[in-house]
Amino acid sequence: MPKESKPRRGSLQFYPRKRAKRIYPRIKSYPEEEKIELLAFAGYKAGMAHAVILDTNKNSPTYGKEIVVPVTILDCPPLKVVGIRFYKKTSKGLKVLGEVWAKKLPKDIKRKIKGLKEGNEDKISEIEKKLDEIAEIRAIVSTQPRLSGLRKKKPEIFEIKIGGKDIKEVFRFAKEILGKDIKVSDVFKDGDLVDVIGVTKGFGTEGPVRRFGITIQPRKATQKRRHVGSLGAEGVGRVLWTVPHAGQMGFFTRTEFNKRILKIGFDGKEINPKGGFKRYGLISSNYVLLIGSTPGPKKRLIILRHAIRPGRKPKNLPFEIKEVIVK
Repeated sequence: MPKESKPRRGSLQFYPRKRAKRIYPRIKSYPEEEKIELLAFAGYKAGMAHAVILDTNKNSPTYGKEIVVPVTILDCPPLKVVGIRFYKKTSKGLKVLGEVWAKKLPKDIKRKIKGLKEGNEDKISEIEKKLDEIAEIRAIVSTQPRLSGLRKKKPEIFEIKIGGKDIKEVFRFAKEILGKDIKVSDVFKDGDLVDVIGVTKGFGTEGPVRRFGITIQPRKATQKRRHVGSLGAEGVGRVLWTVPHAGQMGFFTRTEFNKRILKIGFDGKEINPKGGFKRYGLISSNYVLLIGSTPGPKKRLIILRHAIRPGRKPKNLPFEIKEVIVK
């Protein structure tokens, strides 16, 4: 009989498996959008639930029937635009041309950036003279965790690109939103496809059995039982990187493409369970119901980006919500 085998566990696609540099991710690429708006938003993972929906997609085998889908609930308090950063193109990629900070900065922002002085909003007129050199404009935004169920003080600060091809119109939009709050409904709407970027749950250092799912050696093995059987072929002179070894497991930056926004809500009381979400708390502001799961544990910041490769998926929501059940 042929020797039994199984598919390899642990994709080689994700190498090197290194820890993320920080607990919330950064966006490395954006879709090309003609509409002038922010291309991403962020929210805290509060928990999961399931929704009863009516399938209105005519190409679906469950068309006209009620189905149950898992949903992730994200607590999405408004983001504060604390600054604008301008980039120019060089032979080595994008380089910072200048940045402008709002005059009235939140008090909690000094918990994140030490030694930050008052804003230099007056310098925006100087940068406007260099409009021909600007290739890209990004908003520097700060989360407002005091408005979330976490009730923590230290915010997260990151950049979000502003979409649009006319740099003058993008510059005008950037000036308008500087120092203002941006809601999730200003960036997304019900039924939108988004890419979910987050940092997965960390497990520290793990052995090859749990990390790659290799077979445990029999009792009569000459070496260790929870150890890879062979380190590779003879004559190579080194151990290849494809050989399963112990190392870091989890706490990786991961992107999941084409998740569907089921609903954007404006009052957390609509979905708060009695006593609040376990290990999170009560949602008091805007929230997002996202079909499917997201990487990372509860309380972790999840970034939603406009879908960079939506394919042929329908843009409109092919569902009709009947009920959301939260336990």
